[in-house]
Amino acid sequence: MSDRVDLDNISIVLLQPRYSENVGAAARAMRNMGIRHLVIVDPQNFDLYNALKLATHFASDILEKSKFYPDLKEALAPFNYVVGTTARLGRQRQDVFTPLEVVDKLISISAENRIAILFGPEDKGLSNEDIRYCHALVNIPTTEFSSLNLAQSVMILCYEIFIAGGET
Repeated sequence: MSDRVDLDNISIVLLQPRYSENVGAAARAMRNMGIRHLVIVDPQNFDLYNALKLATHFASDILEKSKFYPDLKEALAPFNYVVGTTARLGRQRQDVFTPLEVVDKLISISAENRIAILFGPEDKGLSNEDIRYCHALVNIPTTEFSSLNLAQSVMILCYEIFIAGGET
């Protein structure tokens, strides 16, 4: 068994992203951390030109190779393990890990499984229905204001996965 996350088995899944620029910035964060697979589900008014502006030429390949799906069920079908991100905590979101804790779990899982890191829409995050597809939930701890920009959240998770991948 490996003691590293297999970066090739990790995909970032963006559900209903509203702003193409956030998708581009997320692709750039992924590229910086060695994660190459992007899945976009039911984007709202996606514009590749606007996404590429923030991705820059460095991460344009991630956008050009990204896979698009009309619904979450179809998008997650190829994955063996799904980690949902959430800012909200509560009754239906009791077993929530920190990024470091969830990445520690991914080390052994990623050796032989395709893993999706799922991010919800910018305006409301993942719904309770969406999290039913998830095997684990992760919350990025913050102070009183828990809402992070989509690309910032992607960067934090990708960074933790990158470190666990032993690529430094």
